[in-house]
Amino acid sequence: MKKTMIGIALALLALAGCRQKDVREFTVEVPALTQTNEVAVTTAIRNALAGCCGIDMASLQFDSANHCLRLRYDSMQTAKKNIEMAIAKIGYVANGVKPEEMDSAKSAR
Repeated sequence: MKKTMIGIALALLALAGCRQKDVREFTVEVPALTQTNEVAVTTAIRNALAGCCGIDMASLQFDSANHCLRLRYDSMQTAKKNIEMAIAKIGYVANGVKPEEMDSAKSAR
């Protein structure tokens, strides 16, 4: 019985240490990101994403010519939808997620 309990305890310890990072790349289309307002939009998006867990802030690459943002994130800590929603909450469309949808989600609560 003791050996069985020790075996189970060791197995549980081994499984607890298995959680690893799952770093992925993600492109977000942000139509408001243009060359004329690039500084304002990128600053606002950086500030919004700084509050999200799992985003590699050093990986943010803004492309105003193509109206998009590329980044790396840990999918074990955040989801693509969380990133899109964080951008929509500050007033910009992100991959089709509109700021108005964030307002309706607040009023539904």
